[in-house]
Amino acid sequence: MRSEEVKRLARDCGFELAGIAAAGPLPEAGFYRDWVRDGMAGEMRYLTGRRGDMRADPRTLLPSAHSILCVGKLYNGPEAHSTEFTAPERAWISRYAWGEDYHEVLGRGLERLAAGIEARAGEPLEWKICVDTAPLLERAYARRAGLGWIGKNTCLIREGAGSWFFLGELLLSLALDPDSPPPDRCGTCTACIDSCPTQALVPTGRPQPAWALDSRRCISYYTIELRGAVPEQARADIGNQIFGCDICQDVCPWNRGAPVSTDTAFAAVHFAPPLARLAALSEPEFKTMFRDTPVLRARYTGFLRNVAIAMGNSGCETFRPALERLAGHSDFLVRSHAAIALDRLGTGKALK
Repeated sequence: MRSEEVKRLARDCGFELAGIAAAGPLPEAGFYRDWVRDGMAGEMRYLTGRRGDMRADPRTLLPSAHSILCVGKLYNGPEAHSTEFTAPERAWISRYAWGEDYHEVLGRGLERLAAGIEARAGEPLEWKICVDTAPLLERAYARRAGLGWIGKNTCLIREGAGSWFFLGELLLSLALDPDSPPPDRCGTCTACIDSCPTQALVPTGRPQPAWALDSRRCISYYTIELRGAVPEQARADIGNQIFGCDICQDVCPWNRGAPVSTDTAFAAVHFAPPLARLAALSEPEFKTMFRDTPVLRARYTGFLRNVAIAMGNSGCETFRPALERLAGHSDFLVRSHAAIALDRLGTGKALK
């Protein structure tokens, strides 16, 4: 079976990007080990230890793997960017979490793709689907497969299409001709670095990659992965972002005029919901409102913590009653952040 036929099948299964990489170790595994050693994974233990070591070779996931079919699925919507949004009484949720959980969407597409390849392979085939959660250096392999280059914001960027893509992989026992990585086209631009409120993009001191994401400074990490208190020095910079952060992509010149997805799975169900409504949600209501979306990953108490921070940053005195209710919450994390938000409202410091 030829590589072009496999990539054509991928496009037929709804993936806008498709390319082939060889299933072998990459030099990037050494940088990843250094990144973990330097503590930049924060408290995300699933990125460290044995699962971290497994990322050095995809054959730990599928011993018979010869090729990796890397795919990209567009999720961009027509709505405004976070950097254009000026409604402090509303919450910002990262663009990727507006619709259905991408793990499910990509998983279904990759299952159809694997079945199509298996039917045409003409030989016994082993395969394994990977979407984000598998211990695989997916951006590095996507780059090798020609899907794009790794930008200074550490996202994969496609010339003419930007970075609003979910990545998925299909490890295959088939030996396919690999594609080649494209050139890096970030040039001297530093828009993402300059715009990050918490300075989470840090120099590595090496030629490649020259920049890395320090999770311990990242708004996405604070609002999704961090289970404890958000560092005091970062709270004001979070603004009204309650789940994730898009700033480093919103300001990227390659995302100007980026294509918009036609997949209804990624349509915005709850675009910029009112903070007051979110603060009043019970746990069952939270789970119902965000059912089948990535927002559930923040967990209920982490979500309310984030809502309290956003309310404190808003400068809106109308949020005081809601924050006073949250300050009496049974969970210490919610109570403490609501009390801090009340103090912030008292200073009259509005959202940046």
